[in-house]
Amino acid sequence: MSTTRTDTVAAPRRFPLREVILFVVLLAAVLGVYGMMGSAYSTRMLVEASCYAILALGLTIQWGYAGQFNAGVMGFVALGGFCAMFFSVPVNDAFWDSSLPGELGVVLAYIVGAAVVVFGASRLDRIGVPKKLRTVITVVLAVVLYLVVISAFRGVADQIESQAGFIGGLGLPAWVGWIVGGALAGGVGYFIGHICLGLRSDYLAIATIGIAEIIKAFLKNSDWLTRGTATVSPLPWPVPGPAEVGFTLARAMYLSVTAVMIAAIFFLLHRAYHAPWGRMIRAIRDNEISSAAMGKDINKRRLEIFVLGCILMGIGGAVLASFNSLFDPQGYLPLNHTFLVLVMVILGGPGNNLGTIFGAVAVYIIWLMSEPLALFLMELAVHFGESTFGWDAPASMDSRALQARVFVIGLLITLVLRFAPKGLLPEKTKHVD
Repeated sequence: MSTTRTDTVAAPRRFPLREVILFVVLLAAVLGVYGMMGSAYSTRMLVEASCYAILALGLTIQWGYAGQFNAGVMGFVALGGFCAMFFSVPVNDAFWDSSLPGELGVVLAYIVGAAVVVFGASRLDRIGVPKKLRTVITVVLAVVLYLVVISAFRGVADQIESQAGFIGGLGLPAWVGWIVGGALAGGVGYFIGHICLGLRSDYLAIATIGIAEIIKAFLKNSDWLTRGTATVSPLPWPVPGPAEVGFTLARAMYLSVTAVMIAAIFFLLHRAYHAPWGRMIRAIRDNEISSAAMGKDINKRRLEIFVLGCILMGIGGAVLASFNSLFDPQGYLPLNHTFLVLVMVILGGPGNNLGTIFGAVAVYIIWLMSEPLALFLMELAVHFGESTFGWDAPASMDSRALQARVFVIGLLITLVLRFAPKGLLPEKTKHVD
């Protein structure tokens, strides 16, 4: 009797040639920007790119890990920015030294009570009330209580705006707002996920766009809370500011903070990706039916990954708002805070954390430098036209060059989708023979 022994030999690890080449090219581009634009401008660019890298990591785990297309990144970024403002801005004594906090607290208690009543009405069928009658009672109560509560709330809000401007902040360290920003974005994501994750991917994208616009509209029109279009500035930094140590050093210190955050997030996501949890998430993404047949809780896992991505988006939005030292609800635009992040993930490779970081830095460099490069080329063309053909120089060349950003990003995403649809650093999948 003989036995056959099969030895499994692990495949040798390949040298990451593509990764090395791409990051060397990226490093050369960064050094080129430093040579052209100076250290202060270039360091600021890297800090903003690192903030966008956090946002992109949040999107890549939703889209790359679980196949969830979240087109409402802007809303979660705005929530993070709001928390960075609310927790770090100094206390407004004009508000807290008046009777307004008590009046606001009473109105907020009314709102909570009204929500509890409406929720209880929606459960009347459990005590024998017919479902149609339950629905009518719930809708009528919701409308009546909304009209009553919103009238009282508007009265208090008007008093706050006229007497104190807005309620102000809490005067806490900036990092507290970052943590709470991630928690708030995750909490809103949890609520949204219960409603929207059952939708098809295209409907999920439409729903998240609408929710992001609702969040933006609320922050923009809540002057009592955010000052609305009047903006709030300056926001404190977690490191010494430019007034204390100079622009370049202050931005370099801020960059070190964001670099440590990205390293920690990358390490945790890498461990999660290669853990059984990560393999289960990818199995659900690739074949949801077979995963459900194996007893996996599909909805629970999809909700987990959606909330985790929203948390990272909230943290990234808070860090970006603190660095800009400005909270402007009107400044959260889908082009800048959703589409640009989407391009970063597509370029780097959905599901590849290292590729996402590469894509974030590369796309942000292209986004910023396309304007001065376009202006330079336009000035060369104008000079040639004037000297050769006697053409008149067009007006508002600066604004025309600014529009080159959109053209360049559109061209970039077209080329990537055509020649590298899985990104420059695609997700590495292991095949078992």
